[in-house]
Amino acid sequence: MVDKPNKNLEAYKKITGGYVPTATPKDATGMTGVGITGTNRDIAKEMEASTLGYSAQYIASRGGINSEGYFNDTPLTGQLTAEERKSVTKADGTIDSNAMLSILNLKATGGTGGTGGTGGTGGTGGTGGTSGAGGLKTDAQIVAETLAAEKKAERQSAYDLLFEQFNQYGLGALVEPLKGLIISGSSPSEFTIRLRETDAYKKRFAANAARIQKGLTAISEAEYLGLEDQYQNIMRNYGLPADYYTRGDMGRQEGFEKFIANDVSAAELEDRVMTAKNRVMNSNPEVLQAIKDFYGDSITDGDILAYTLNPTKGLEDIKRKVTAAEIGGAAVQAGLNLGRTAEEKALYAARAAELGAAGITKQQAQQGFQTVAEVAPRGGQLAEIYKQNPYTQTTAEAEVFGLAGSTEAARQRKKLTSLETAAFSGSAGAGAIARDRAGVL
Repeated sequence: MVDKPNKNLEAYKKITGGYVPTATPKDATGMTGVGITGTNRDIAKEMEASTLGYSAQYIASRGGINSEGYFNDTPLTGQLTAEERKSVTKADGTIDSNAMLSILNLKATGGTGGTGGTGGTGGTGGTGGTSGAGGLKTDAQIVAETLAAEKKAERQSAYDLLFEQFNQYGLGALVEPLKGLIISGSSPSEFTIRLRETDAYKKRFAANAARIQKGLTAISEAEYLGLEDQYQNIMRNYGLPADYYTRGDMGRQEGFEKFIANDVSAAELEDRVMTAKNRVMNSNPEVLQAIKDFYGDSITDGDILAYTLNPTKGLEDIKRKVTAAEIGGAAVQAGLNLGRTAEEKALYAARAAELGAAGITKQQAQQGFQTVAEVAPRGGQLAEIYKQNPYTQTTAEAEVFGLAGSTEAARQRKKLTSLETAAFSGSAGAGAIARDRAGVL
C-alpha cells in the first residue's frame, strides 16, 4: 500500500492534475473493495499509466496499479508474480509471450504451474492451458483496447457536451450531422472546417460572409452569439417590440444580421435606440411632425424607430437628421411655416440641416425662432411697403442664427427700420426706434 511521500509523487501530480492515490482503492461503482483483488498501489506505475493516456479517476476506479503493473481489480490468476515475470523475461529485456501465456493458462484452469519458462508440466493443467491459450490477451492488447475504449468514451462525451451547448441556442442541427467526425476522432481543425462548410452553418452565421465582402474580418461563433444577446438585451431594456429580436430557425435573428455585417457595436446600437426613444419618440409633437414633414407624410413611430436602427445609415447621419427635425420642431413651436408642398418641405429640411451643421442646438433653435417669428413678418411688410428686397423668414434666420449672409440681412433690416423712422414721427417713430434697439422691427 502506498500512502507516504515518494520521489515520483510531484511528477505524478503534474500529470494527473494534483490527484494522489488513496490507501483504500474503490471500484468503478464507487464502493470500496468491491471487485478489488489487491490494495498494493505503486505511484511510479500509475504515473507511467497516466503518460499512456489513463486518467487518475479511471486508475482509481480500478483500485490502482500494483508494483507488478496490474490493475488491482485484475484477478490474481491473470497476474504474474515478480518471480514469474523474471522467469519469462528474455536476456534482451523483452517478454517471452508464449511462456507468459503458459503460466497464466495454468493459473486460469487451476493447474499448479511453475516458475520455469514453459509454465508447469501437469497433464490436466497443461491441456487446459493449451486449449485456453487462444483466448488470452497480452498486456499490450489489453492496454490498447482499454485506451481505445476510453478515447471513444471521451469523444462521445465531448460530442454530447458540444451538442448540449449548441442546442441551447437552437443550434443542435449544426452539430448533429458531424457527430461521426467527432466520434471518429477527427482533429478540431478538421471538424471546424467541415462545420463551416455546411449550409446550416452558412445560414445561421450569414453576417460573416457579408462582413468578408465588405473587407471586414469574420468574427468567432462565440462573439457572434454574444453580440446577438447584447443587441436583444438592449432592445428589451428599452421596451422595443419583441418582433425586433424574435428568434427564428436555429435561433437566428435576421434583424441583427445587418448590425453584425455593418460592424455595429452594442454601444452604438444603444446610442441609436436612445436617439430614437429620447430625442424623437418621447419628444414634443412638433419634432415628430417635423420628421414626418421632412422625411415623409406617411411615416409612423415604428418607421422612425426603424430608421434610427437601420445599420446601413451611419449614426452621425441619423443624429444630423434628428437634430434637423428638432430644429424644425422649434420653428413650428414658434408658429413658423415649414412649407406646404413637398418641395417646400424638402427645402426647409435642408435649411434645418444647415442650422444643425452650424452647431445650432434644439434649445438655441427654440430661442432663435421666437425672435425670427417677431422679426420676419414685420420686415416683410416694410420691404413690401418701401419696395425693398424681400425680407423673408430665411433672411431673418440668417441674421438671428449668424448664418452666411447674416451681415447683409442685418443691414437690410436696419435700412427698413430707418425708412420707417423717416416716414413717421412722434410716438410711431419712437416705437420703431425702441423696437430697433430691442433687436426687432
